[in-house]
Amino acid sequence: MSKAIIIAYTNPIFHIRNLKLESFVWNIIIRAIVQNVSPPPRHSPISVYLRMRNHCVRPDFHTFPFLLPSFNNPIHLPLGHRTHAQILLFGLDQDPFVRTSLLNMYSSCGDLTSAQRVFDESVSRDLPAWNSLVNAYAKAGLVDDARKLFDDARKLFDEMPERNVISWSCLINGYFTCGKYKEALHLFREMQLPKPNEAFVVKPNEFTLSTVLSACGRLGALQQGKWVHAYIDKYQVEIDVVLGTALIDMYAKCGSLERAKRVFSALGSKKDVQAYSAMICCLAMYGLTDECFQLFSEMATGNNTINPNSVTFVGILGACVHQGLVNEGESYFTMMTEKFGITPSIQHYGCMVDLYGRAGLIEEAESFIASMPMEPDVLIWGSLLSGSRMLGDIKTCEAALKRIIQLDPMNSGAYVLLSNVYAKTGRWIEVKRTRHEMEVKGIKKVPGCSSVEVEGVIHEFVVGDESHKESEKIYAMLNEIMHRLREAGYVSDIKEVLLDLDEEGKEMVLSYHSEKLAIAFCLMKTRHGTPVRIIKNLRICGDCHLVMKMISKLYSREIVVRDCNRFHHFNDGSCSCRDFW
Repeated sequence: MSKAIIIAYTNPIFHIRNLKLESFVWNIIIRAIVQNVSPPPRHSPISVYLRMRNHCVRPDFHTFPFLLPSFNNPIHLPLGHRTHAQILLFGLDQDPFVRTSLLNMYSSCGDLTSAQRVFDESVSRDLPAWNSLVNAYAKAGLVDDARKLFDDARKLFDEMPERNVISWSCLINGYFTCGKYKEALHLFREMQLPKPNEAFVVKPNEFTLSTVLSACGRLGALQQGKWVHAYIDKYQVEIDVVLGTALIDMYAKCGSLERAKRVFSALGSKKDVQAYSAMICCLAMYGLTDECFQLFSEMATGNNTINPNSVTFVGILGACVHQGLVNEGESYFTMMTEKFGITPSIQHYGCMVDLYGRAGLIEEAESFIASMPMEPDVLIWGSLLSGSRMLGDIKTCEAALKRIIQLDPMNSGAYVLLSNVYAKTGRWIEVKRTRHEMEVKGIKKVPGCSSVEVEGVIHEFVVGDESHKESEKIYAMLNEIMHRLREAGYVSDIKEVLLDLDEEGKEMVLSYHSEKLAIAFCLMKTRHGTPVRIIKNLRICGDCHLVMKMISKLYSREIVVRDCNRFHHFNDGSCSCRDFW
């Protein structure tokens, strides 16, 4: 039978036509095709399943968990529904693995209603089922609903007499999905402690560790991420491509690109399209465009040719955006469709609109939007907005913002930006009307928040924050920094504050931005020469960007700021973005 399996992996249809197979061999064939083993398959998983049925082989509880992951896009939903009918026909719908696979399939295809129905019709609801539904709601953007469901999942977890690695992993992943990254890390630490009612400490598996690393990356918790890496090494957990990709992403998001590169290099021949895509996306965020292009070329020219996927092109187009390389961006966009047959997604179109807009080609950006095969969403109009803001094109800014508000009426950022656009042109009546509309609708501005990790502890700051226990010392340090900067020639960039205030009031608003509080805290708490890494939830403003450049020179500090748009690496008075972001 081993020979049959080998033939099935290398040429499924040859084997299917010539040998009578048992269900477990058909399952292996389906699984191999879904996992895209080498050589690349010539037939789809569903076609193999249909041939399996034509040979009168009855599927079992392994068949559908192997088959369902191949339906991962809304266009696959009809096939997903028909496969669900097959599951009901063979009475496998109450198998926990099949049920969880169905939930994941409907979640991936964007059918939340069907996912909820599968869950509601379950006789027993285990933690993986709860977690799958939480993921479904989170993917649909219904984070509040996901969190409510997750509270029920937490109760189920707490009531378990014994909890295995799957139970812990599901709950950690649930916290991550709901954006509760600190709680995910806290639960991981709790997992390491001995429990009075459990015979042994549960050891995390690759899935657990990948989720924890992702949480570290979102928080910028480098020290905690390094601890997880040390745990992996200590217990000799194999760093496969999944775990390796998680390490790459964590180190890069935490501002330690060199460590990310070392992990990528150490993967050697294990590197696949996910690893390459992760590294390319990281380099793009750092503005290292030439390295992105080199790595992309390496994929196609190495010993084992690896075809890029849609994520790869999001990274490569993002690299073009950060350097304003219009011709190169157009070339890669064409290559994606014509050479690799990848249908552009809304993210790819967003990159191109952003690219044209930032290059000052507003008319080309608008024409590109008009040519799109799908309706523009918030991402597209946001990309147009970015370019028009850089150019000071108030008319286009206003039009883009109004479209964003139409699509997302509760988008606080859009209202704030629209108010600022009106303020910039002195239209104070419209400013007041916009702010009044926000009050009536109960829309609150998302405050700027910056976080830093010092000695393994995450410290968060918001604009004008006085909640930190060392707040008085932080503000004293900040005042000292600003005084030294002014002596060195610093003049505040008050055009960033589009409020009806006098110049002194505008300077005061700028002085207490969250990233300035964060840098003051770090300079106060860390040794001279220690790199500073700041995570910002919003785009860094021009004034803070100038301040970071000057601090990096005057205080001889390497500063890395990750904002919502990209990385800024400040060193000796300059930034890696070359003031283009």
